[in-house]
Amino acid sequence: MMDVPTANQSQTPCQPWAGQNGWSPASPQGPPCNPLPSFQHLSLSSPSDQRPCYDHLQASNHGFSSRNDIHSSKLYANDGEESLQRSVPDASCMLPAASQGRSIPPCSLPLLKEGTQPCKLQQMPFYSPYSPYQAVSPPFQPPYTHQSLLNGPQSPHQKHLPISPPSFGPCVNQSPQCTPQPAFERENVDSSVGYAHNHASPTSPVQQQPQWTPQSHPKGTINEFVPNVAAEDRNTTPQSPNSESRYGLDPELLPSVVKVVEEDRAEWEGKLFVSEPFSRLPPLATTSCIIEDRGNASPFAIRAATYCVPCEGQTAVLSRLPLGALVTPLAEQHAGETPLPVLHQPECVMGCSGCGASMCPAMGWQDCGQRFYCPFCGKLSEVPWQHYQPTKGVEGMRVDKDTRPELSLGSYEILDSQKGEPAALLLAIDVSASALRGGHLEFATQQILSLLTSLKSDDGDGLSDVRIGLMTYDSRIHLYNLSLALSRPHMLVIMEAEDLQLPVQDGLLVSLRDCIESIESVLQLIPQFSPESGDPGGVPMELPVKAGLAVLQALNCPGKLLIFHTAPLVEMGHTDSSSGFFGSSKQKSIFQPSELAISLAKECVSQGCGVHLFVLSQQDVGGAWPGHIPYLTGGALYTYNHLQGELDRERFSSDLKSIIETDTGYKAELRIFVSKDLRVSGCYGLFIPGPSPSQVTMATLDWRTTLAVELAHTRALDETRGVAIQAVLSFSTQTGERRSRVHTLTLRCSRQLQDAFRQYQAQTLLTFYCKKIYCAVLERPLQELREELQTEITEALASYRKHCCSASVSAGQLVLPQYLRALPVYINSLRKSEVLLPGLRSSIHQRLQQRCQVLRMDTCSTAAHFYPLLLPLSLPVESSSSPLPEEALRCCAASLEPTGLYLVHAPLTLLLWVGTQVPACTLVELFNTSCFSSLPSGETKLPVLENALSISVRSLINTLNAQAPRARKLWVVKQGDACEEALQRHLVEDKSPNGGASYADFLYHLHVNSVRLLQ
Repeated sequence: MMDVPTANQSQTPCQPWAGQNGWSPASPQGPPCNPLPSFQHLSLSSPSDQRPCYDHLQASNHGFSSRNDIHSSKLYANDGEESLQRSVPDASCMLPAASQGRSIPPCSLPLLKEGTQPCKLQQMPFYSPYSPYQAVSPPFQPPYTHQSLLNGPQSPHQKHLPISPPSFGPCVNQSPQCTPQPAFERENVDSSVGYAHNHASPTSPVQQQPQWTPQSHPKGTINEFVPNVAAEDRNTTPQSPNSESRYGLDPELLPSVVKVVEEDRAEWEGKLFVSEPFSRLPPLATTSCIIEDRGNASPFAIRAATYCVPCEGQTAVLSRLPLGALVTPLAEQHAGETPLPVLHQPECVMGCSGCGASMCPAMGWQDCGQRFYCPFCGKLSEVPWQHYQPTKGVEGMRVDKDTRPELSLGSYEILDSQKGEPAALLLAIDVSASALRGGHLEFATQQILSLLTSLKSDDGDGLSDVRIGLMTYDSRIHLYNLSLALSRPHMLVIMEAEDLQLPVQDGLLVSLRDCIESIESVLQLIPQFSPESGDPGGVPMELPVKAGLAVLQALNCPGKLLIFHTAPLVEMGHTDSSSGFFGSSKQKSIFQPSELAISLAKECVSQGCGVHLFVLSQQDVGGAWPGHIPYLTGGALYTYNHLQGELDRERFSSDLKSIIETDTGYKAELRIFVSKDLRVSGCYGLFIPGPSPSQVTMATLDWRTTLAVELAHTRALDETRGVAIQAVLSFSTQTGERRSRVHTLTLRCSRQLQDAFRQYQAQTLLTFYCKKIYCAVLERPLQELREELQTEITEALASYRKHCCSASVSAGQLVLPQYLRALPVYINSLRKSEVLLPGLRSSIHQRLQQRCQVLRMDTCSTAAHFYPLLLPLSLPVESSSSPLPEEALRCCAASLEPTGLYLVHAPLTLLLWVGTQVPACTLVELFNTSCFSSLPSGETKLPVLENALSISVRSLINTLNAQAPRARKLWVVKQGDACEEALQRHLVEDKSPNGGASYADFLYHLHVNSVRLLQ
């Protein structure tokens, strides 16, 4: 649709303007038609039953009216066709004066000619994105010219130009007390452009809807269609070319993610949210608040896509939005929240004997507490006599409900009576010739030793008792016997790598407090090893994985396998052409792992072995991507440049510490239970799919691991019972305890489609769509996925417009549900992400890495990834004042001033943008240099300076780094510098360097296509 093909994408010659705009040149077949008969101006509105978030500007030549209150419950719409359709002397008067003398390509939307009838839906194809993978593009042929429309008579039902440049008033979420500011602030407005009021009649049930109506043009006919852009104002700061809309929309007046997040934080930040059955919509994931569990799990553990589920399956399909939930089984408790209660299995009331669901408040008690009804399977289960308690009251609640967490809370843990083997920590270090020549092994071994000696036991007395194993490898495997019975460690060399057989088992995994001296002696000797004679040069990454897995299997314990790799990566078994990428006739994707990687990952999952791979030498070009096995086992991939720079070394130390100290669940099994009238139709995340989407097996997971669960109707739901969703995670802890964490969420049902739309949140839908589409890239073309995503959102907006809005809403009004105002900008950012739309400088390894990193993120991190935080750093006026970051700004180039400093925070990136006109004193305080040209560019570490600005900026960076899932390097980007493209990729409201459309253009076509569906 709006995505411009990049230079590395082939395309056939077409008309010059069509290629520059990047629009799909397809035109409707048959007679020309008017897709929007009453589409004069695109304006923002909200339905009558909700709070309008974006009121319309009421403008005239004399002044501007006051804003409507944000909490008004009326729908602002036009007062009928008579007030909307203003007669004008000539169609050309609808065009702004700025269009004169400019050669602008005509709008690609078909315009209405005299006598034509609105065509059917199948005659009006969607404006789909231009395919970056499509080699042939049909040439564009305009169905008619503007001259014929402008000079010909108009339709009796259309007294003005059918499609005119949309305009927005600047009133955005303002109260009536605010003083309106005009969008075009100049005193003597040119007579060629004017504005007129449209007032509702006193008897009209709908309040007045202000719209801008250009007055008559005095200078004759103009044959060009020119957007009425805000940049025409002489007093307004010019927009960046990437921020400008092709259709004249002012990006500053579009729905804002920043405003949505700020409003939610103002309402819930630091406050208490009571989570109880059939509760209201929770705060956004980006809002830090205290959750009190009163029968419903915390939204940070399980968050529903909608908190009001349609009763009928046809109603759910009609909404075009997914049903499902986001599950973070090991979500951390926030400060001030009550820790999860831990129950012993014999003392806990047993769950359903039919389906295996755990006990929860959604169970219904019958026969004075002797039996209970399971909402997940619809069966009755008997209560064992030792757990029996009578019921009381009309609702039939057990008398011990308040004393039993499994009866009163939405989340709790069950401690199994059986205990397994404790988890181990296995270290595998590459000692090939390339690793020994790199010169970084000494630093790596020192950091490993320093971290191990800092691990303390739970009571804080002495070293930890975690079991440690150590091995080195080149083309062979070197195991170390760390047994206490030996005076010094013994090296055991395994020559046969294909069929690994351990010579001994004792001493391979020893308690840290008992073997720290032996480990220290081995780590000190590793940098002094002699390289292997006849070194083949490359080492398959699967070799240390198979060796570490064999050790854990021999001792029957789960654990983490940390691999420190340097040698060039090669694929094991690459001589077998049938297992390669091109060795099969089955269609494959660049995102698909090899069959060997999947097979090895399955073995790791069954054993509970999480692989973390540290690639110490930068290997981004050529070779197999080594991250499939780590990410499929709950681990991760970390890459460095030989640990030569200080930034790389700091990041290595931070990543290593985070991996070892993060609480992890091993040999995890997640089961999803839903109400008997629903079913689990899909589950999306970083794991190996099993036979059933309702049951997922993972080697390891931590508190950030999030999965998306999709639901579907099997029959109509009972509105009185509601919907229950339960996630039960069974896992082993570091000490070998087997636990089951239970999260239950109860939602209400409704037969009204409008109720379901009210209870969706944009951040939740973004995370759900992201996980679903990023999983689908394994099997489906990217172009198809991007078009499907846009089609779903378009149909959802059309459904909401048709079934949830009053008939008085004109085609020019953009109508969005209250809590989905930010959905278009989120979806556009997802569509043009590097994974789905690669750019010129996007390598395959980078895209594979980003896909896996984002797939694991929770809702908060996903929202920040697709809409980063743009913070202006206020400059201190006086040396005594402490500079603090101001409120976040919209992610567009127009927000950046050349006199300012801006920090861009995303989960995977941290950028500091420096304008060319920043005062020299500020540069001295922050960078210890007064010359802009001498500033460091790229990866940088701020100098430690004793002044207020330096201290506050470094403190802010440390705070933001603590929130990130992994260590990041600070990138300093100077205005006009070559590396500014790194910043442009994060300005998601602008046109992206990889050809993605701007937010304003995407929203325009999203609205146009949704209105066309209804005709």
